[in-house]
Amino acid sequence: MNNSTYVPQTEAELESWMKAHCYHFNNYAVNGSAITEGCGIERFGSLFIWYYTERGQQTRLKYFYTEREIVEYAFSQIKADKWARAHCIGFTENEAEKKELAALLTNRSIEFFQDAIPYYGPGRPVYRTFVTGCAIKEVAPLKSRYYKQINNNPQEHQ
Repeated sequence: MNNSTYVPQTEAELESWMKAHCYHFNNYAVNGSAITEGCGIERFGSLFIWYYTERGQQTRLKYFYTEREIVEYAFSQIKADKWARAHCIGFTENEAEKKELAALLTNRSIEFFQDAIPYYGPGRPVYRTFVTGCAIKEVAPLKSRYYKQINNNPQEHQ
C-alpha cells in the first residue's frame, strides 16, 4: 500500500488506517466510535452525514450519497488535521524540563512540536510537547517523566 496514494473506501478501512498510522479518535467518530466533541460520520437513511458535535449539539456539515464519498472526504479532513496525530508527552510549568525533553527528542530524531499556553493565567504558562504519529510508540515512557499534574493552588506559587 503506497501511503501517499492510498485512500480508504469504507469506514472500517479508515479506522484501520487511523490505527496503523497512530491517529487518535479523540475528535473523530469513525466506524461507530463515540466522541464528545469533534467530527464524525453518521448514516441517516440512505445518506451519509459528516457532522460536528460539541456540548451535545450536533451540526450537520455535509451530506454524501455513498460510504466511499464520505470516507474519502473524512480521510482528507483527518489527514490535514495536525492535532489528529499529535500525542502530548510533555506538560510542565518548568521551562528547563521543556528544553530537556526537546533535546532528548532531537537526539533521537523524533518529530515533535512545542507550545506554551496560559493554562492558569498569563503569569503561569504551561509548556506542552507533542510527538506526531507513531513516534508515540518510541517515546511513550518519557510521558511519565515529563507530563506533570499541575497543582492549581495559587497560594503555593507565591
